[in-house]
Amino acid sequence: MGQVIKIDEARIRDHLGEMVRGTVEETLNAMLDAEADELCGAGRYQRSADRVDTRAGSYDRTLHTPAGEVKLKVPKLRRQVFETAIIERYRRREASVEESLIEMYLAGVSVRRVEDITEALWGTRVSPATVSNLNKKIYAKIDVWRNRAITGEHPYLYLDGIVMKRSWAGEVRNVSLLVASAVNTEGFREILGICEGAKEDKSGWSAFLRHLVERGLKGVRLIISDACRSLVESAAEYLPDARWQRCMVHFYRNVFSHVPATRVRDVSHMLKAIHAQESRTSADEKAKAIIAELRLLKMGKAADLVEQSVHETLAYYAFPDIHWHKIRTNNPLERIMREIRRRTRVVGAFPDGQSCLNLAAARLRHIAGTQWSTKRYMNMRPLFQADENPTEAAVA
Repeated sequence: MGQVIKIDEARIRDHLGEMVRGTVEETLNAMLDAEADELCGAGRYQRSADRVDTRAGSYDRTLHTPAGEVKLKVPKLRRQVFETAIIERYRRREASVEESLIEMYLAGVSVRRVEDITEALWGTRVSPATVSNLNKKIYAKIDVWRNRAITGEHPYLYLDGIVMKRSWAGEVRNVSLLVASAVNTEGFREILGICEGAKEDKSGWSAFLRHLVERGLKGVRLIISDACRSLVESAAEYLPDARWQRCMVHFYRNVFSHVPATRVRDVSHMLKAIHAQESRTSADEKAKAIIAELRLLKMGKAADLVEQSVHETLAYYAFPDIHWHKIRTNNPLERIMREIRRRTRVVGAFPDGQSCLNLAAARLRHIAGTQWSTKRYMNMRPLFQADENPTEAAVA
């Protein structure tokens, strides 16, 4: 009995798709006819004193919808131009289809993959030129988003840069994109901005920080970044009241460059012990012990680097301990930078800096619209309680 009834799921799926597509086509054509009758003042072939125009046939037109490609018969009138309110003139795709194409591209789907997806979903293949033309519509909104006003205060500011390839006078050169994200007073993360810089030098970081301050950035207490000296100098100029926290992970990597490969694991445990202490005083004492141990192990360069720079990685001890594991590294922003790299890797070298900036900014805007920014990242109450009761906070 199990072999008596056989169901071909593929054929049923195709049949249902044809039914939906046919229903959409009939509905749209009926709406167009009803609109033409209203403009004429009477129905087709109807004699009426209220008639103001007559039909003059129709012309065929295709429209891409989520149900697939449908064929429409758009009425023509003798005395007036038939301007339908149902479908915009010259539009070949429904608005929801265009929005889907844009969202797919900004979410990280390559243009070639977009072509395959549209063919599988709607039975039509969208060209790369079509996707590019649609993206121009969103780039204007992205530019407004990049230059929006920054409201409120942001105690924790993360800064980083990423290097891209761009064509310049027939050559492929590097261009840096500078990115800033922050945690606001309510504990939510925000992407504050992105700008293009020729390289991560003082002029580039100064221009970027000035751009953020002019848009309203204020209330920064701690800046988390890697050991970019030009960034630190620019931050001291535009955000003088903020402390600087050197990314702990980047510091480890710098030390490992002076350590034999066979001893990296051991040195890693030593360095982590410094940042596992309960107070700044204990961390300083542990750092001195680690420096002495590195010298005994004949790793003088690593010991010198730790001695010179470990204090730069301990600024987070001045803030509530509940925040330590989130403000001692630049990992929150590094994760976003990897998303930008994943999206731009398929492009290779960009034709110009603006297209590179637009795509990266579009990706950031897409991330900012997800749960990433709507989920509370920190409880900021301990930070403000420390401001109200500095004596109790110092004892704690």
